[in-house]
Amino acid sequence: MWVPVLFALGAALSNALATVLQRKAALTVPKSDGLRVGLVLDLLRRPVWLAGFMAVITAGVCQAVALATGPITIVQPLFVLELPLALVIATALLQGRLSRTGWLAVCTVVAGLAVLLFAASPAGNRTQVPMTHWIPALAVCAAVVVALVVVALGRPEGRARAACFGLAAAVSYAMTAALMKTSMHTLDDGGVTAFLTTWQTYGFALFGVCALFLLENAMQSGPLVASQPALTLGDACVSLALGITVYAEYVRTGWWLVPQLLGAALIVAGVLALSRLPLARALASEEKGTP
Repeated sequence: MWVPVLFALGAALSNALATVLQRKAALTVPKSDGLRVGLVLDLLRRPVWLAGFMAVITAGVCQAVALATGPITIVQPLFVLELPLALVIATALLQGRLSRTGWLAVCTVVAGLAVLLFAASPAGNRTQVPMTHWIPALAVCAAVVVALVVVALGRPEGRARAACFGLAAAVSYAMTAALMKTSMHTLDDGGVTAFLTTWQTYGFALFGVCALFLLENAMQSGPLVASQPALTLGDACVSLALGITVYAEYVRTGWWLVPQLLGAALIVAGVLALSRLPLARALASEEKGTP
């Protein structure tokens, strides 16, 4: 299990770096009340966004290796670490420091994640999934994404709008991971030809582009403190559900549910505490004047 864990941590670190860099770039382009296809074209002309996009690619490679070697119920929850890592990176970029409250919140998230994964002890690593599992999963996730986008477009610019876009991006990222897992096993078993001819490959590419598009709009719609918690916690929860329902992975039940709930509570408390830090607020407002 060390291989998927290490690559999942590498993916979380790369995604955290990408979040900070892309947040800086998103604040430099004109805002819009609706979805803008030209948003990505504007961002492509900004070196900071391109650096963030390279970090996204690195994260994708690490995530693919992690999913190919371990269960999704272990890999995806580790992405909860994106938020504390993003704030630590933001501290370095702003040449500031994380307060004691901030470090306590970071430790709370890490401790909660450790307790949750130890108590749950996820297992199972199915390589192929029947269509009877894929069809309801795809239908439900697509419907949830559409509903969240509709709600977001009906809200004014602010935290609620950013949170809806962020949660929609989280569902898209979770489905991307689920489809990517099957594609990576197909690549391992059948080679490049099989990888390019399986529908899951194009499915995870479509959901991945959709997730990136929704994330960019989430960053423009409101502060990072609204979009990032929704993205981080939403991705972990939906991925856990997909791992259990689609890939038939399983976690320990019975009295083990008590420490699992404790770990989940610590994660939520830590993430909410991090989202209220002055550093996170500064990242959302002061960067507007950054060249």
